[in-house]
Amino acid sequence: MRLKRVLSTATFLALVAATLGVVPAIATSGGGSRLQVQLVGHTTLKAGSISTEIRPEADSDTTTSKAGSHYGINKRLTETTTSASGGPAVAGSPVASAPTNLATSWEGLNHYDTRFAVAGGNQFSTEPPDQGLCAGNGYVLESVNSVLAVYSSDGTVLNMTAINAFYGYPYAYNRTTGTVGPEVFDPTCYYDPATQRWFQVANTLAVDSSGSLTGKSTIDIAVSKTSSPIGDWNIYRVPAQNDGTDGTPNHNCAGGPCFPDYPHIGADGNGFYVTINEYPFFADGYNGVDIYSFAKTQLAAGAATVNSYVTFIDASQSAFTVWPAQSPGTTSYASAMGGTEYFLSSDAVFNNSGTSSRILLWALTNTGSLSRTPAPVLHEASVAVNQYAVPAPAAQKAGDAPLRDCVNDTTLIIPGLGSGCWRYFFAPQAQPAHNEVLGPIDTNDSRMQQVSYAGGVVWGALDTALSGPARAGVAWYAVSPSFSHGALSGSVAGQGFVGAAGGNSLAYPALAMTAAGTGVMAFTLVGPDWFPSAAYVTLSLTGTSDIQVARAGQDSQDGFTEYKAFGPPFRPRWGDYGAAATDGSSIWIASEYIEASCTYSEWLASSFRCGNTRTSLGNWSTRISKVTP
Repeated sequence: MRLKRVLSTATFLALVAATLGVVPAIATSGGGSRLQVQLVGHTTLKAGSISTEIRPEADSDTTTSKAGSHYGINKRLTETTTSASGGPAVAGSPVASAPTNLATSWEGLNHYDTRFAVAGGNQFSTEPPDQGLCAGNGYVLESVNSVLAVYSSDGTVLNMTAINAFYGYPYAYNRTTGTVGPEVFDPTCYYDPATQRWFQVANTLAVDSSGSLTGKSTIDIAVSKTSSPIGDWNIYRVPAQNDGTDGTPNHNCAGGPCFPDYPHIGADGNGFYVTINEYPFFADGYNGVDIYSFAKTQLAAGAATVNSYVTFIDASQSAFTVWPAQSPGTTSYASAMGGTEYFLSSDAVFNNSGTSSRILLWALTNTGSLSRTPAPVLHEASVAVNQYAVPAPAAQKAGDAPLRDCVNDTTLIIPGLGSGCWRYFFAPQAQPAHNEVLGPIDTNDSRMQQVSYAGGVVWGALDTALSGPARAGVAWYAVSPSFSHGALSGSVAGQGFVGAAGGNSLAYPALAMTAAGTGVMAFTLVGPDWFPSAAYVTLSLTGTSDIQVARAGQDSQDGFTEYKAFGPPFRPRWGDYGAAATDGSSIWIASEYIEASCTYSEWLASSFRCGNTRTSLGNWSTRISKVTP
């Protein structure tokens, strides 16, 4: 299976058994199971609790993973998923000389933060940044890989903490004792204006005392006790291995337990929803999609037991990354059919051509039952759209790449080690080939990205190949759903492509809409003319604006997944997902870009940190911006 996400080379050391909090499932009809999820703990965030202790000797980012570990998170559908040739011909949109509608913008969490700025440095190096972003009541919350930060609306940092600590787990990796905590990954968050509560979600994997994977996993849900993210939260853990143990349904994954990957969240007036892609944990293959539905008011109230329902969609239904919708305000929810939550997905990855001319609209109805006896009903409809295609990785503008230069260096004298900078990272018997080149930027696999439901329309976006010239771009869709005699259908209210000029590419869109039907779609702009940059367009049913650049990238991506010496598996990484969040009439967006700029000599002279702007193994940053469309 082709991995969708690679953590540090010490990924599989950072795992531990998780605390469970669920009663046994009750089998029901319709491919689903009822659950009652139990409150298992509490956590607290306090203003001003940033840890500044960084131990100079604690820089063992290159510790290798356990031999034989070939399983990872955020997987591709199959190892043979490849980019399609060509793609729709799209003229390049101009890049505005200065951004419009941009109210404020700042650098969010970066690679240095996730490795050193919290937990006394007891973290792993990870890339790329998986971004969760939510906003409301004058706060912005960003969670990226292993770190969570709360900002005021002007960008002032109020809190920064390790994700492991937030969920009540030990350090990811205690660099004094050598002990490890669980692998908590793929964080995402949501502020619910109806209940005025913050929801933070991540997945957690477990190992036994020897460090071997057990197959146990949980979906961890934290819910604030008040309308502020600074303070107390309730924590719920949902076992997700779905092999019949710990109260889970048995989805018959090959080899036993199932692997929950790529969690994403949405909400309607009745429920809070988490969707995952499900794979066999210890075997190749793809099993399908799980939709977890929770009684939202029970979560918001901190109930000791919360009603839940898990709906399984078999892979034969071409379901992959079925992304749930979020709605602006408190009046945009779909109330028909006993309450309805909408989802979108794409299916080009199921086709040998790597192309498709349809997307899938999904609806979960009868969501009002979640607070009583959960019995939601799943509907599916195929929606014809303009053809899109799996994109190829994007070339990036050449700049400084000190990690690449170090791996290639054979002359630098290192006292006690010998000649060659590469010796900082590799044992003598593992000497690399010294032929690394600057890698491309990954542009995803055309899976659906963030989804919004506003004004009776379901909005979504995905990555696509474009031609004229060949490059990666994004496609956006606005779908009007309807029901007739209980059957779901969808019609296209609007659609379009956004591509950059000059062979430059766009990657990893994330959109959100206001109640007025205007929105913002964020992405990374990268190519021969641009270092990886944080960019966006505004959009409505009438189309999109010119490309706006919130912050131009300052140098090339120079992370360990760019270079084959740190594989296998080898695949240049970027994104996995960005984020967008509605806050009244404005939209907050977050994208990956490169802020750190550092030469090889500066990197060496600064103990690989370049003034604490990057680390030895990575230089990615995130950009948080507020746009009023």
